[in-house]
Amino acid sequence: MLLFLRKAELIEASNGKVIRSVSLAMPFPSVVRLSAFVRVPYKKIILSRKNILRRDGHRCQYCGRGDVPLTMDHVQPRSKGGEDAWENLVAACVKCNNKKGDSTPEEAAMPLLRQPMKPNHVTFIRHFVGNMDDRWKPYLFMH
Repeated sequence: MLLFLRKAELIEASNGKVIRSVSLAMPFPSVVRLSAFVRVPYKKIILSRKNILRRDGHRCQYCGRGDVPLTMDHVQPRSKGGEDAWENLVAACVKCNNKKGDSTPEEAAMPLLRQPMKPNHVTFIRHFVGNMDDRWKPYLFMH
């Protein structure tokens, strides 16, 4: 619709796909550029179990297994001042979570495979899109 109304410009088209009407045929867009800036309110990525699992690739951040049920682990235990925050929560398998218990990774001699951090929107675009069109990469800073 934005292309038809000339509010956007076609940058990349999908190979071989066409949108047709009674009197018009146009390439199916893959990447478009808006003619005028449209302010989109910043959307905060909600801290949730589902989003922690998504950020961590559905893998235990201690042993790397992804074929077992996962729980949430506080890197710095709550009893030692740890908070419910992106930087303190990781996905962990039940075995690793029980082994670590109420200890820090250092105390339990269980180093994290990857330091937890707050994800950005590009990270979540990757997960929602699935098979990403290679033509998008230069525009999403993902090359």
